[in-house]
Formats: sequence, C-alpha cells, structure tokens
Amino acid sequence: MNYIFTRPAWQLAIVSGLCVGTAYQPWHLGFLAYIGFIPLIHVWFSHNTKNNFKSGYIFGLVYNLISNYWIGANSGAEFGVVLFSLISAVMYLALFWGIAGAITGALRKDVNLYLMLPFLVVSLEWIRSFGPLGFAWGNLALTQTDYLPILQNIDIAGTYYIAFWIISINVILYNLIHSKTGIKKAHIISAIIFLGLFFSGWGRMKFLQSKSDSIDIAIIQPNVNPNEKWDYSSRQETLMFMDSLHNTAISLRPDFILFPETALPAYLRLNNRIRSQLQTKVDTTGIPVLVGTVDRIIDPEGKKVYYNSAMYLSPKKAYEMYEKIHLVPFAEYDLFPGLFHPLENLNLNIDRGVFQGGKDYKIFKWNQVQFSDLICYESSLPRYARQFVQNGADILMIQANDGWLGESAGPYQHFELARLRAIENRIPVVRSGNTGISGVILPTGEVQRKVPLGIALVFMENIPLYTPGSFYSHYGDVFAVISFVIFLFLGPVSCLKKQS
Repeated sequence: MNYIFTRPAWQLAIVSGLCVGTAYQPWHLGFLAYIGFIPLIHVWFSHNTKNNFKSGYIFGLVYNLISNYWIGANSGAEFGVVLFSLISAVMYLALFWGIAGAITGALRKDVNLYLMLPFLVVSLEWIRSFGPLGFAWGNLALTQTDYLPILQNIDIAGTYYIAFWIISINVILYNLIHSKTGIKKAHIISAIIFLGLFFSGWGRMKFLQSKSDSIDIAIIQPNVNPNEKWDYSSRQETLMFMDSLHNTAISLRPDFILFPETALPAYLRLNNRIRSQLQTKVDTTGIPVLVGTVDRIIDPEGKKVYYNSAMYLSPKKAYEMYEKIHLVPFAEYDLFPGLFHPLENLNLNIDRGVFQGGKDYKIFKWNQVQFSDLICYESSLPRYARQFVQNGADILMIQANDGWLGESAGPYQHFELARLRAIENRIPVVRSGNTGISGVILPTGEVQRKVPLGIALVFMENIPLYTPGSFYSHYGDVFAVISFVIFLFLGPVSCLKKQS
C-alpha cells in the first residue's frame, strides 16, 4: 500500500478516476466506490491548493470520461457536435472535483479535513444539480444500485446521503491505512459500517407494505430507430407499426397504456386526423393512453416554439398535455444562441426554433389513480419527481427515447436512475423506452419487470399501489442543505487555524 502512495500525484488521480468511473453501471463494480477515492485522498491530504486542483481535475476528467462516455454515443447528431458535447461535458464536470481539491489544499491537514471532506463532496454534488447545466446523473448514489438495502434511507436524506457514506468510508480506510493502524482494522471498521447500513435497509424493504389496490398497465417498447422515425419516406410505415402495437396492448385488456417519448412521427395536437384516430380507439375500448409527442405553437411574435410533450387521452374527455420542464442543453435547446444550433442536424422537421420548457407539474387522473410523467432526462433530477409526488401522484410514469445512445452505458444508467426515484419517494415507477430499457420498479427499488434493449415488445404488469411519499418527498434535500451549512462552517474555521 505504501508503494502506491509513493507514486506521483497525477498517477494516483488517474487510478482513483479509473476505480470510481468503472463503479457505475453497467459494469456492476459499485464496491470500487468505497476504495476508489483513497489514492486521491492521499494526494489531497499531502499537497497545496494548486496541486490539489490539478489532481482533482485529472481525477474528474478520467472519472467522467469513463462513466459518461455515452454522451459521445449520440447517433442523432454529426460527429463534430457529439465530440464537442462530450469534451465540454467532461471538462465542465471535472471542474467540480478540481474545486474540491483546491478547497482541501487550502485547509489545515488535521481532523477538521477528515470531517469536512464528506460534507464538501455532498455540497458540490448538490450545487452541480442546479441551473441549465444541472447534472445529477453522475451522483455517487448511482454506483450503488446493485446494493438496494444500502439505498433504502434515501427516502429520508436523498441520494446525497450515499455520497456522504461513500466518501466517509474512503476517509476512514485511508486514515487507518496511512496511520499504520493496520489494514485488518480498516477492513473491520468499514465492514461494520457497511453491514449496519445493509441490514437496516434490508429491514425497511421487508416492512414496506402495499395497499390492496392495484392497476394493470400495458407498456409499449416499439424499438424504432430514432434516426428513421421522422423520415418522410417511412412515416406511414411507422404509424401503422405503432397502431399495431397499440392494438396488441388493447388485446391484453389493461387499465392503461403507456407509450414512450415522442412515440409517433406527428404533432398530435396539430394533427387532427391521427389524434382523432387515437381518441376513437380510446373511446371505443375505454382504455386511456399516455403518448409522447412533439408539440408546436406560434408565440405572439410569430415565432415557432416547440415542446417535448406528453398527451393524455382518456375516454370521452378532452385530451390533456404535459410539457417537459427540464430540457437538455445542446440537445433540446441552444444554451448559447448564435454559436451553433444542435437541432438543425436532427431529422425532426424542426426549423431554427428551439424547444422551450414547460412550467406546470401536471397531474393526470384515471378513476381513483393519479399519475405524473417524467420525460427522459427529467428522471435523473430528484426534485422533479419529488414535486410530482408532493402534488399527489400515486404512480410515476417515465417516457424515454434512449435510442440515440445505442447500447452504450447511457440507457443502463438511465434505468437505474428510475430506481433511485422510486426509493426516494416510495412510489411505483413505470418506464417506457422507445428502444429500452422499459420496466416496472417497486417503491423499494426492486425491479418487477425489465425489458432489455433492442427488442420490440408490448407487455402488461399488475402494479400494486402504495401510499406514496416519504420524508424526502415532503422536505427535499434537507441533508444536502445541512451538509452545505456544516461545510461553510468547518471550512473557514480550518482556514483560520491554518493561518494562525
């Protein structure tokens, strides 16, 4: 172990980046997160501000390049745009780890630093989730979805609680190893913490009870190539194929049918013919549908404005709409208008207008069941799911189209994020992905049904209903806020001690 600590700082940063980056899905190596930070912590506890920023940034580059390489797998844009997006994203996300390193370099290397580091990492994860570039996708909790009992307490403290424990265990292990207390003792202490979390979570999973009610939902995974869906030459063929899948879903006699994001190559609100056909089928069968669609309006200035939307059609009633609130920068709208327009190379018949985000946290209702819809990337951001549950949702639907990302790590991680949202809010999650991964997730994070990538399938699942909501649903990121406040207190205190 001492040999490892003698290596140059940049090499240790790379080793940590490799370990933590591969802890994410789909590699099932989440345990690496509990030891992966040790080389980086050694560097941070041994160097000054400037060197720590460099090592933190190197770590961030390697870690994010491995865990988020799928950003560069987007088949829906030209190579130059995709490469620019990947490089920009990795450089931006690495900056947070550079900042973490710089802060540790500015503090005195005493017990305060050991105590402060978990609060610092939680604070930066939380801050990183805000704004148009908000990115909670890479939170450390995503490394732990193979270990469901450990995740059960995120219904109280949110996913940031997992980051706190991961960093804490790394700090404990480093301190024990580096202080020559002994690797054996380090293993014992970390095992006690790990087993304590595991068995407390296991107990909570066993005692979570559903209500007597349930609902049958048919989920459609069409597996349509997104690059071809909007091609005019294949448009009619796609519409006929989707209609056949709709008929298959009806034959299962469900209570409800869920289509994926932008399921049909049509603006449903504007296309009266196709919408009327859907509505007639809904009225005839009595089975409502939620279908993803692109929408367009003309604003008062005469400009075309687009929305990534979902349309809810229920029997004998007017349709209802939900507009996606949180859009993906450089994919759904121009973050820096005038530099370049990422949408012009997508085959969506969209002019140089861009998507706008909605504002309404919409609750749909069928009989006595209320549900809401998260469209694609929204499911990576905890605050949106939490707000829907606060507004009264009994079930969270997720519509996604990860077909742009092929069989990269992106679709696998995206599905795992849905499991986090289920546990946080103790609510069933039903997910329809165009090319996958579709499935049903229980409030414990357990997967009731999961359909792999790359196949077309219509299936029905009976979803038990629970009393939705949790401490986290009601109070949000209290743990993250407290961590931030503690960090703000401990940091200046340590700086003052260092100066004195």
